[in-house]
Amino acid sequence: MEKIVVIGANSFSGQDFVDLLLDYPEYSVIGMSRSPERSGLFLRYKQRSNLDRYTYYQLDLNTDMPAILALLDKEKPAYIVNFAAQSEVAPSWETPEHWFQTNTVALSLLVNHLRRQTYLKRYLHISSPEAYGSCSGNVTEDNTSDNPSSPYAASKAAADMILDVYQKQFGFPVVTVRATNVYGARQQLFKIIPRSVVYIRSGRIIELHGGGVAIKSYIHIRDVSAGEFAILKNGIVGQRYHLSPDSGISIHDLVLRISELMNTDFHKVTRTVDERPGQDAAYVIDSTKTRTQLNWTPKIDLDTGLHETIDWVEEYWSEIQSLPLTYNHVK
Repeated sequence: MEKIVVIGANSFSGQDFVDLLLDYPEYSVIGMSRSPERSGLFLRYKQRSNLDRYTYYQLDLNTDMPAILALLDKEKPAYIVNFAAQSEVAPSWETPEHWFQTNTVALSLLVNHLRRQTYLKRYLHISSPEAYGSCSGNVTEDNTSDNPSSPYAASKAAADMILDVYQKQFGFPVVTVRATNVYGARQQLFKIIPRSVVYIRSGRIIELHGGGVAIKSYIHIRDVSAGEFAILKNGIVGQRYHLSPDSGISIHDLVLRISELMNTDFHKVTRTVDERPGQDAAYVIDSTKTRTQLNWTPKIDLDTGLHETIDWVEEYWSEIQSLPLTYNHVK
């Protein structure tokens, strides 16, 4: 069996990608994240009865790099997929050095070691469209320059540039993906969709920053995982690929739809507050390249995904209601 290493396997996106990989018996999967492996509340693959092809290691890119490099050289994976990143906009203004340390400096150490090894076939880099800044319309992989609006976005843009340099100079086998706003069951509770469901379920008021006018492009996590797998296997080395739905939606209309699905009066569960600094007006990018080159298309519509998330909150309500709903920054 070929080996695939998933860095950031405890993350929302990482755990779903691990679960997708376990559908393919030709792969053994190694996951690593800085936190202890979580429960089935947040890990989809925990529902599986047979996990003999999956091994998890608690390792931190910032403090355990020698151990990580030793493990990689021992296992010699054919593929590495890196989801690990500091990824929130607002707190990145407070300690930007933490974002650059994880997203750029640690990545540089990792890639500078890997480019000397011969076992790696592909390295899938998980980037972010936030590096473009506010974007809508004909935003394609090859015609749009980065214009980040926050330290987080700048750190991701810098990471992409470093990987581009290593690809050009040393032929490093990187393929890059930028996906729009992922969502679904098991997402971090402070994210807008699960948090809105929990707030409505518990009778709390949802704050709409700037009235919720910002446009996002929500795409179900399994559609993203499927696209990432297609890019990992068949994408062209050195190129960037987008994953996005057919259209965007404002935060206002998103929360309105959630409240309708939960039979709740939108006006009674929301209030408008000031917009956050660095909040881009829109994230709408074009994914024609991925759809045509790799025969990928999103299959899970927004209502289906929202229903799934609402059902997940209901199923795990006894556990979820006692958990914090705010972002907890860890250096």
